Amino acid sequence: MIFDWDYFWGALLTPNRSFLNGLSLTVLISVVAMALALILGLIIALMGRSRFLPLRVIASLYIWVIRGTPLLVQLVILYTGFAAANVFRFEDVTIGVLIKGAVQAAIVGLMLNESAYISEIVRGGLESIEKGQTEAALSLGMTPLAAMRWIIVPQAVRVMVPPLGNSFNGLMKSTSILSIIGVAEMFQIGSTMASSTFKAFEIFIVVALYYLLLTTVWTVIQTWIENWLNAKAGLPRAESVWKRLFGMRSRRDRVAPKNPLGDLEGAAA
Repeated sequence: MIFDWDYFWGALLTPNRSFLNGLSLTVLISVVAMALALILGLIIALMGRSRFLPLRVIASLYIWVIRGTPLLVQLVILYTGFAAANVFRFEDVTIGVLIKGAVQAAIVGLMLNESAYISEIVRGGLESIEKGQTEAALSLGMTPLAAMRWIIVPQAVRVMVPPLGNSFNGLMKSTSILSIIGVAEMFQIGSTMASSTFKAFEIFIVVALYYLLLTTVWTVIQTWIENWLNAKAGLPRAESVWKRLFGMRSRRDRVAPKNPLGDLEGAAA
């Protein structure tokens, strides 16, 4: 097999309209699904912290089931299984633009899957704030909701941004399996092009590079968000994009490892 460099560079630098549509759909599904997953994940996390046992049980069962089953299986059940069982069918709808049923199922499936993980991130972020701050807010006459809104959440957000950013990166890459339910995202478009041109190696390298571009752009955005939050809190800047992507560290960051016997030697002296 001979690698077709001309075709590779052409597909990489001047992608056709079909590929660009798949790229746009990948980004759109990722952003919408993540936004909805943040809302649902916050609700599930708050249910898990509720004083009412039924709410805590529902939240725990939801997280257990969603995290314990593969996303691929969830998508097939949601789109194909429910329709076959006459439970629910995703139909094409038009809201200014045509939204196909498969795209709706993809957004809902990714939202449900990601929200289970996000709820745990939110729970960890909220629990990282000392309980004394909530008690102090309540003692000043604030309601539990107001204390959560003005005292706890603003501090917890800074803790939650890094893992949430990583979740979004993973969600974008997970869109590559949406072809199983017929979503014409970037991977499926690439598969179609590979089948028609017999340039599978070239095409899938191009697809991989575009996924790499998407995750790199998000890494830059995430770094900016973290630095902005740290600046508002009066904290040092987060690691630079170069450090995150390539592990590059300046000389001042290279600290010699501490001798584990140093303290014992000093004590013995």
